[in-house]
This record gives sequence, C-alpha cells and structure tokens, in this order.
Amino acid sequence: MQKLLTLLLSLLLLTSLVGCLAGCGEQTTLDPNNPVTLSFWHVYGEQADAPMNRLVAEFNASVGLEKGIVVNVTNVTNTSKIGGQLKSAMDGEPGAPEMPDIFSSHTSHAGLLGAENLVDWNTWFTEKELKKYVPEFVESGMTDAGLSIFPLSKSSYALFLNGTQFARFSADTGVTYDDLATWEGFFAAAAKYYEWSGGKTFCAMDYLIRHVELDLQSKKGSPFFLDDGWFDFDDSAVYDSWMMFAEPLSKGHIAVSEQYSNTHVTTGEMLCGIGSTASITYFSDTVTYPDNTTEPMDLHILPLPMSGSEIEYIPQSGVGIASYQTTEQKAEAASVFVRWLTEGKRNLDFAVQTGYMPVCTDAYQEIKSYEYPNDAYASLFDAIFTMREKYTAVSRPDFDGYYAKTNTLYDGLRQMQGALADRADAGEDAKTLAEETWEFFKSIE
Repeated sequence: MQKLLTLLLSLLLLTSLVGCLAGCGEQTTLDPNNPVTLSFWHVYGEQADAPMNRLVAEFNASVGLEKGIVVNVTNVTNTSKIGGQLKSAMDGEPGAPEMPDIFSSHTSHAGLLGAENLVDWNTWFTEKELKKYVPEFVESGMTDAGLSIFPLSKSSYALFLNGTQFARFSADTGVTYDDLATWEGFFAAAAKYYEWSGGKTFCAMDYLIRHVELDLQSKKGSPFFLDDGWFDFDDSAVYDSWMMFAEPLSKGHIAVSEQYSNTHVTTGEMLCGIGSTASITYFSDTVTYPDNTTEPMDLHILPLPMSGSEIEYIPQSGVGIASYQTTEQKAEAASVFVRWLTEGKRNLDFAVQTGYMPVCTDAYQEIKSYEYPNDAYASLFDAIFTMREKYTAVSRPDFDGYYAKTNTLYDGLRQMQGALADRADAGEDAKTLAEETWEFFKSIE
C-alpha cells in the first residue's frame, strides 16, 4: 500500500512538473482583455481596400482579437518615400508623425535607422520556423544585429509577351516560346522579329544593367564590383557581358524602356518587355495600337532567359517588414502578426494579388493547384515556380551612388539607341556601334 501511495504521489508530481513546463513554454506578455496596439506603415497600395489593408482587418478580427493585438495602419506610402519618412519620424523632426511599431522596410533602411533599434526576428522565430522561408529571402534581411528585416514579399523580373501578336510571328517564322529560354535564343528571335516586322523593336527592358550583372555573375560566380560600388572595366568579362546586350540594342532589336516596359507592350509598340513581376497589375486585357485598333492581349509570361551557365541568377527586390524596438510586449505582438501574415496559403494569396513571389516555401507547393483570376496570372506564377526551382535569387546592389550611376546610364542609352539603330540599318557595323555604348558606360563615374 505504501509503495502504491508513493507511486501515485510520484505520478502527481511528474504531471505537475510537465504542466509547469508546458505553461512556462506558453508564457506570453499578451492579454486579450488588455490589447496592445501596433501602428503599421506599409507600401502595398493606397486604396482603402488594398490587399494589405484587408489582411490587417482579417487579422484584427481573428488572431488579433483572440490574443489581444490590434494592428492600426497609420500610413500607406511607397518604397521610394518610406525610408525618408521613417528617418524623419525617428529623428523627431517637426511635423513628422510618431515612429511606427512595424513598417515596410528595405534592408538598407536598417542602416539608415540603426539595426540596433530594430527587433531581431531571430529572437521570436525558431530556427525550425525560419527554415519554412526561402533561404535567400531570409538572408537578404540579415544585418550585423541579426534578422532585422523579415521577408514578406519579393519581386523579380520576368518576360511579358503580347501572345496574340507572338502567335502570328511564330506562325510565320517558326519561333516558339521555348526559343526564348536562353539569351542566345532570345536575341536570335529578336533579330527575326526585327526583319519580320519591318524594323520594329522586339523587347523593351526596364533594368538593362541588372541583366548584364546577372549574366556576369553566372559566368564568373563571384562578386564583380570594385570597392567604390561600380564595375571593373579592365575585366574582359564585364566587356563581354555588356556587349551581349549592347549589340542587339545598337541594331534596334531591344531597347531601354522609356518609362516601364508594360507601356510599350500594351500599346503594341513592342512585342514583349522585361520588367518586374509586380508589373502584371499594370497590364490590360487588350492591346491598343498606334492606329487605335485593338485586339486581345493574351498575355504570356516566361522566366528570364538563361545565360547557359552552371548557376543561373534572378534578382530579388522588394521590402520586408521591420519592427521598432520598444517593449517586449510589442515585439511579441509584432512576431504574432508577421507569423500569421506569412503563412503558406495566405502568403500566396497576397502574392497573387500583388504580383510578388511568395516568401514561404509552403506557398510554392500550392502554385500548381491554385485558382488564379485569369490565365495571365497562372502564366506568371508558373514562371515564378520555374525560377524558384532553377535559379538563385540575389539582392540588387545597394552601394552609395549606384542608382544615380544607373540612371545616368539609362538616360544616355535612351538618347543613343534610336540613332544607333538607324546607323545600323544604313550599313554601319553593329559591333562598332556597340563599342560606342561601351565607351559611354565606362565614362560614368
């Protein structure tokens, strides 16, 4: 009997201990009866019913209500403005609003604001949880202070085509979508289109220099910038990658877009364009040609052409989400919101509405079976799935002065490209003409 009582007491003690341990693991600073409010700045559409605003309302009515968290959107802005607005708020400038608790942020903003002032998401997400996210996207948010920017949505580049016009071009020339899988095939198709169309440019490119960089990285497999954040023009590989794009540009087969490539495609000026995946939201269902005739767009989206190297790269851009370091309760609340926001199916829903790539690996498993609003979106996410499987995503350069230099480059090429194409048509050697763009490229300091 004594042994039986001892055994029962031991079991009761063990149960109590397990319960205590379980309770300790579930300790929280949140209280549904005394909810904490998080102010939120984001860059996802200024209209009241924007996808992000709808998600915030859904969170507040569900998990937020259950746990005691209210997310309050206090500023909807854009990626070019938010960095300056955050800095003004943090510095307490006259007229600036209060610093938000959570906000859309580039990794570069962590340097602007001080990464030590931001929540390290590693504190709130386990290593196992973080493995559920695309590794390159997590890595892009790392700073010396930890994971300062949590991945929320990423854009890349894709090839957008007027499918109706391409069908006619394909029927007459035999060029297929498969031929556009590599840059070699892409440029061959561009040359055929120029001849077939009577001298029309095949493709508008929004970010020409990034394709040069990606090709260079595919071939060299190593960093290629000098310490000042610009190119080593003594490196023959830089010259080779530049000329691969400069010769078709000098012939008029491709062009640096005047604003964004989608405009050139929707007006029928060019057959295709290479731009951000998020630009799908700016394409219409019809093409309106210069003579005011229209026809269905039948938009097709393909992955970026490949360089043919062992490792292929695509760019990743876009903001993540950061949290201003104040109280432990607000940090915990922010982590609950971010965890909910980036769950697989929800993350894919948001990505589809905005044209971004999902950041959660579970979301990619849903891409093939997802019910898209139309065939164009299905085409885009098929391309995104392929690029996730076959390419490595790399962040854009973020050196001081880099974007000023690229803007100077694009402005100059826009001024040059029309005259270069005319001279090529008149019989001048295209490589010699492309050398002129190389000299201009080298002149940018």
